[in-house]
Amino acid sequence: MPLPYSLDLSRLSAAYASGELTPTRVVVDALAAIEASNGTNPAWIHVVPREALLWRAAELERRHARGESLPLYGVPFAAKDNIDLAGQPTSAGCPAFSYVAPQTAHSIQRLEQAGAIVLGKTNMDQFATGLVGTRSPYGACTNPFDPRYIAGGSSAGSAVAVALGHVSFALGTDTAGSGRVPAGYCNIVGLKPTRGLIGMSGVVPAYRSLDCLSIFALTAEDALEVFSLAAGYDAADPYSRSDKPAPVSHAAAHIRCGVPRAADLDFCGDALARRAFGHALDTLASLGAELIEIDYAPFAETAGLLYDGPWVAERLAAIKPFFDSSSHLMHPVTREIIGAASRFTAVDVFEAQHRLAALKRTCSAAWQHIDMLVVPTAPTIYRLEEVEAEPVALNSNLGRYTNFVNLLDLSAIAVPAGFREDRLPFGITLIAPALQDLTLAQWGSRFHHAAVSKLGATRFLLPGADDALNAMDDSGVTLAVVGAHLSGMPLNYQLTSRGARLLEACSTAPQYRLYALGDTAPPKPGLARAHNGSGATIEVELWSVPVKNFGAFVAEVPSPLAIGTVMLADGRQVKGFVCESYALNGARDISSYGGWRKFVAQAG
Repeated sequence: MPLPYSLDLSRLSAAYASGELTPTRVVVDALAAIEASNGTNPAWIHVVPREALLWRAAELERRHARGESLPLYGVPFAAKDNIDLAGQPTSAGCPAFSYVAPQTAHSIQRLEQAGAIVLGKTNMDQFATGLVGTRSPYGACTNPFDPRYIAGGSSAGSAVAVALGHVSFALGTDTAGSGRVPAGYCNIVGLKPTRGLIGMSGVVPAYRSLDCLSIFALTAEDALEVFSLAAGYDAADPYSRSDKPAPVSHAAAHIRCGVPRAADLDFCGDALARRAFGHALDTLASLGAELIEIDYAPFAETAGLLYDGPWVAERLAAIKPFFDSSSHLMHPVTREIIGAASRFTAVDVFEAQHRLAALKRTCSAAWQHIDMLVVPTAPTIYRLEEVEAEPVALNSNLGRYTNFVNLLDLSAIAVPAGFREDRLPFGITLIAPALQDLTLAQWGSRFHHAAVSKLGATRFLLPGADDALNAMDDSGVTLAVVGAHLSGMPLNYQLTSRGARLLEACSTAPQYRLYALGDTAPPKPGLARAHNGSGATIEVELWSVPVKNFGAFVAEVPSPLAIGTVMLADGRQVKGFVCESYALNGARDISSYGGWRKFVAQAG
């Protein structure tokens, strides 16, 4: 049961200001949504008792009525279950390790002081060891767009909770990409701040010297707002920094954006991901970024150090007493990875540190020529069954573009980049030197708004876009595209050249038939409403076409095609391509393929 309203900060704040919503109402609705979904996607490990949450909401309402300043008034959020919340259990994804936290983590304290409400703890790869979200005795988190696929880890539950609209934001941790890979797979933003800016006391460490907290949110603006309130010196964290992020630069002007050379890009054989990254680069260029190819090899070598080098021993150091006494109670893959630390010596550690110092020197030269680096958030995405069959090798693939960031003390933000041709989300990550968090968030926001409108896996759009996908206003007419105008197809340029934006991939209601029309160049299908209950569900893409350009676009639509009204699987009605009935006589019915793209692929 999804919430009937969006929890992005701008809309939630407006609803509170108008009296349309109260924190108590939001808590009640969020708890109902969590309960309804957790049986199918175990994003949550532990939810704070209802009575305590309602007391907290009522207390905030009283404080707000007194005029107290609460910048996150009534904002619900989640915390990964390796972050302490006083009086609540912390398990780090391992029930045998679980303990009741004596006090609340520094980061959560700051957010609660700002008026936020932590609803509970989210599922994770055990001891934050993994990028897949499946290494948990509480169950594997699944992708909110297709349950056959992974949600990414180790902060899987936090990302899923945000994507499903249960909370406005969630805290994760990020050592090797755990705050970025799940964001890319769930169509949300993942901000990995400069290490040390958000205090780490009260967090079960993975690599204590490399860990940082991450923020999952529906928008870059929301992530930045949460970051500004969570960041602050933590006297109990020996790695805490008192530095402040640098002021925004290059926000609205020219920026030099480094891109790995084509030979350095590896998508693990995933052609859909490769094409999606190409589209993302085109979008960045359209925003004014100068794309500059760089030598990615030293970054890739640095990434390899994290798991192939002796840093894994730091994972063992974090939980050694528990590992020595109770490793038999751990997830077998986690136990294997952490147990491998014993093969490294002190000599290996120093040799690796020396190599890292050399790589830092080499990588730092790149920043003389670029302001930020753009990479795919992940090279590909895997099905749950694939990860189960090869849990270590496939997990390693997913860190290809993430593992080096904390080793090199860089800042990063993962942002949605639209949807692949198979309807799964694709994301990119923008990376810059330490303390460039604000500039990255600014550019992340610009890119996000240019690339995709859908908020997570909810039915809501980015603030500033249409509030409903069937709306027609100054921002655009929503158009269902079924054939040659699909992304990557021959006539797609007729949309993109007029400033149209891809909103989402979805399906029609099961009331249509799809036909391959004869004698059309390029080849086109015809969509027609079925008779006598013989309809099928047909894949479509929804595009937002600027109103000022819609008429010129329609004028190019040749007979027998026309623009009519199409019913979608979720009941929405939008404008879309339909076909005059006379052209269907003798045309091949291809409805069994489920869509034009699959028909074209199988036809060769």
